[in-house]
Amino acid sequence: MTDDDRPDSGSPGPVLVIVPTYNEAGNIGAVVSRVRASVPRAHLLVADDNSPDGTGRIADELAAADDHVHVLHRKGKEGLGAAYLAGFRWGIERGYEVLVEMDADGSHRPEELPRLLGALDGADLVLGSRWVPGGRVVNWPRSREALSRGGSLYSRLLLGVPIRDVTGGYRAFRRTTLEGIGLDRVASQGYCFQVDLAWRTVRAGFRVAEVPITFVEREHGDSKMSRAIVAEALWRVTAWGVGARLRRLRRGRR
Repeated sequence: MTDDDRPDSGSPGPVLVIVPTYNEAGNIGAVVSRVRASVPRAHLLVADDNSPDGTGRIADELAAADDHVHVLHRKGKEGLGAAYLAGFRWGIERGYEVLVEMDADGSHRPEELPRLLGALDGADLVLGSRWVPGGRVVNWPRSREALSRGGSLYSRLLLGVPIRDVTGGYRAFRRTTLEGIGLDRVASQGYCFQVDLAWRTVRAGFRVAEVPITFVEREHGDSKMSRAIVAEALWRVTAWGVGARLRRLRRGRR
């Protein structure tokens, strides 16, 4: 970071936008350009899982032309959660005060990032939410929307998390939040990773805010959603919820 990247009075601090990639050659250039235009002082880290389509090479070219763009080359495809954890560690070690999760496919609109960052004035974690008033999705079939809404509702009720879009992946964390929720104990992946971090944040007593976003389905490349990701989220959330209820019952009997 340079002096020009330091925050103005009242802003949340130096910002790092983390963008995990695997085979996003058709999207990464536009996403980087839009982030840089929307929040010029922010830095961006592409965490590439050794994409066969050359995404990492394109990211290197973008970084060579812009000192606000950085690349973290990873050995192979290890999942969304592992990529974000690596990105969080990279950013915390380098002094960033705000770390943002953003998809590489354009579904998270960089133009909405200033609103997420602005909401950190009263929160420790800000979620871009599809399921609060003003939020919406574009180009999703009804089955996909029902799955997402149902997953958030199931997680919210089972875990007691007061978040409408607990599976959403467009998020801005304060560094102190990430340091306070036990990242070294996180082993979940996929959309379950997002539930895990939100639940940890709530349990640790941090303030969470949701701001409405428009989620736009990708136009290029293939979705990373799979049955395995959905199955992992279902069994982990169920195990967490049942375990938490059993612990409360045991404490109540003492």
